[in-house]
Parts: sequence; structure tokens; C-alpha cells
Amino acid sequence: MSTTYKLVALDMDGTVLNEEKEVSARNRKAIANAIDAGVTVMFSTGRGVQSARPYIEELGLQAPIVSVNGSEVWKSPDVLHKRVLVPADTIRKLHAMALEYGSWYWAYAVEGLFNKDKWLDDVDSVEWLKFGFFEEDADKLAEIRRTVESWDLFEITNSHLSNIELNPKGISKGSGMIEVCQLLGITMDQVIAMGDSQNDLAMIRAAGLGVAMGNAQDEVKAAADLVTVTNDEDGVAAIIEEYVLGQKR
Repeated sequence: MSTTYKLVALDMDGTVLNEEKEVSARNRKAIANAIDAGVTVMFSTGRGVQSARPYIEELGLQAPIVSVNGSEVWKSPDVLHKRVLVPADTIRKLHAMALEYGSWYWAYAVEGLFNKDKWLDDVDSVEWLKFGFFEEDADKLAEIRRTVESWDLFEITNSHLSNIELNPKGISKGSGMIEVCQLLGITMDQVIAMGDSQNDLAMIRAAGLGVAMGNAQDEVKAAADLVTVTNDEDGVAAIIEEYVLGQKR
């Protein structure tokens, strides 16, 4: 049995969650067995912690959390370690651009999720963490990306081929995972990180074992140390069983 890995960091959507947005029985069992073996299992997600919390409770996780692509790092589900904000003026500019292009948009704030259907007139009244665009017109999406790149303010990723996610420069799931390792007194080479999208690249590249899901974007598969099966085929469990629990299949 391998004793190398002390932490398993899991993206949520497209990774530990299947297409029904559920944690399968096999994934649930593998996670519980890893925890019983003394390995920390945690979420590293683009979601806000409010949205992740039901799954954290379902799995009984007491571990740190990297949420909103690294804009928040939690020492435990209820104890915030670090938070990096996006200025309200920047959110105002991004919102204006989304309206100009007619794109769907959303943004996470400390207070919750806001989007095209539910926006705030008073942008200064909350603390902002991330902004996203969803645009199925590839040319429009590329134009938006070029514009925000020119501002040189953001880490620019995606969680889907038709979206763009914007976090403060230097903030990513990778930077969040480094913070978590410092909290736990371990190193990134003792981490298994699994994901499927561009916002997982930083942690997959930094981890001792970076794993792309079978359903991952090609860029993620190319950057990973290995590719597992899809989120609907319990790819998370397959990796935990082999690389944490030493169960050769």
C-alpha cells in the first residue's frame, strides 16, 4: 500500500459529482475508506462554500476547502483561513461588458451567488470573489477573453468550454492548495488532485499526482500525470482505490 499521498483534493462538478450532480455510492465508499486510512479528502471547487456545503455534510468532511477557484481557503468547513476579493469597480466593468455582449453572467460574493436573473443594483454592498461569463458564440467568447486578458488583472480559466471564470491575479485552485498544505504541514508532492476543466489545471500541475477525468477537457488531460475514467464511471473512486488504498484492480 502506498503511503506517499496524504491529501486528496477533488474538484466537484464533472469530477466527484456525476452528471446527476450526485456522489455515487462507490465514490462515497472510497472517500470514507481514505479518511479511515488517515488521508485527508477535501473539495477544491469553483463553487462558493454555500453551494458545496450540502455535499460536505453528506460526506462528513471536516477537512479544509478551497472554494471559488481559490478566492477562499477554509481551514475547516466553518473556519475561514484566507479570502481574496475582487474590487467592486472591477465587477462593475465586467457586468457592463456582459450586458454589452448580451452574454449570460454570474458572480460569487461572500454573501452568495448573483447572476443575470438576480443582480444587485448596489454592487458596493457585498464583497466579490469571482466573475464569470457564459457565451456559446465562440467568437464572442474569444473576444471577451482577449479584452479581460488585456486588463492584466485576472487568473482566467473555465469550468466549461463555453465559459470564462475570472479570479484575482495569482489566485487559483493551485494557490489555494499550497495554502492548505501549509496548514496541514505537508508538501504538494503528497497531494493527489483531480479535475476536468481549465480551473483545475493549476492544482493538477502542482500536485504530486495530477489526475484528469476521462471527461476532462483535452488541455487538462495533456497536463495531467494520468487520466482516469469519467465522472459517471466513478473515476475518483478508481484513483483512491489504487493510489491511496493500494487496491490493484
